[in-house]
Amino acid sequence: MPAKADVVVIGSGYTGLHAALQTARAGRATVVIDAEDLGFGCSTRNGGQVSTSVKPGFDALARRHGPERAFRIIREGQNSLAFLKDFIVAEGIDCDLVRRGRFHAAHSAAEYEALAQTFANQPKGLETEAHMVARSAQRAEIGSDFYHGGVVQPQHVSVDPARYHQSLLDRVRQAGATLVGRCPATAIEKTATGFTVTTPKGRIAARDVLVATNGYTGPLTPWLRRRVIPIGSYIIATEELPEATVERLFPSGRHITDSRKVVYYYRASPDRRRILFGGRVSLSETDPRASGPKLLADMVRIFPDLAGTRIARSWMGFVAYSFDELAHVGRHEGLWYAMGYCGSGVGMASYLGMRIGQQIVGLKEGATAFDGLGFQTRPFYTGNPWFLAPSILYYRWRDRRS
Repeated sequence: MPAKADVVVIGSGYTGLHAALQTARAGRATVVIDAEDLGFGCSTRNGGQVSTSVKPGFDALARRHGPERAFRIIREGQNSLAFLKDFIVAEGIDCDLVRRGRFHAAHSAAEYEALAQTFANQPKGLETEAHMVARSAQRAEIGSDFYHGGVVQPQHVSVDPARYHQSLLDRVRQAGATLVGRCPATAIEKTATGFTVTTPKGRIAARDVLVATNGYTGPLTPWLRRRVIPIGSYIIATEELPEATVERLFPSGRHITDSRKVVYYYRASPDRRRILFGGRVSLSETDPRASGPKLLADMVRIFPDLAGTRIARSWMGFVAYSFDELAHVGRHEGLWYAMGYCGSGVGMASYLGMRIGQQIVGLKEGATAFDGLGFQTRPFYTGNPWFLAPSILYYRWRDRRS
């Protein structure tokens, strides 16, 4: 562990590694530390689906921030998807990049009409390719009658998240950065020339420190911890299935999400032999042995043909939501941060990690539409999301009624 660095990055997920790649390639002595093994968090334990990453629509954003800022925020979501695809190709990363798009399924007839209205009235200059698929035609997208049609967004992609992360690790090492796992930051002290970060493996003096902990943000940074909500994202992989079964259930090869508030996301594995099925099924537990059977039951509700299918793997990780459902980047009391990707972190964490790295080295192209947005919290919230269980129950009730 070096005693000095130009930049210390706390967190070895997509955000931290992309930032470190920028700073190391710019010649800054960079150290990345993580409390667990490198890549322990949700960067290696997500569904691998990549969208344009911004949850609020243009109208909602315009009411909050004005139409000009709303336009730029939506455009940043589009930029994040384009960046990820270009980065993977430019770096020659082998991570099962699948470019077949997404089918976003409507869980009710009313939701189908709402989706149709949204995509028929896209803001000028922000149009993306999309087409509606009626319920009568949805078997071309999904081998199920569970939904009421949906929308195809062909520009969306999927990746193997762990292989993508490993390739990032390799490139950060090759750029000359030091990576240290099982090395939690236990204290951050401000100094005349920057900060001193204390770890069990020694103290590091650094001019710049980036907090890139997202869903694992803890008491080390209480100001940030009060502004992100850790939410478990749970995934199962089925046993190997007959190839004909997978082809029947996923005829277009697209990954699938649905319009329920308590979301589900799923796809065939790249070898088309298993189904990867994820969602937010838990009120509080974090044991994949408990969440796995719940996910399996939900999968069978969508695909009754899979009754009796066994789970081969079950896992989970924490994503981080923000109270305004937007990602946030910036500085607080001199500490850099980027986090709050609201479950869409493969693309946006990569993109904003890259941008915050550019900001740290002083490049003007590091500016983003998220700079300067107020990072909200709520009274009495200290990082323990006590309100999640009643919220999930409420949204499940709403999903059933709509």
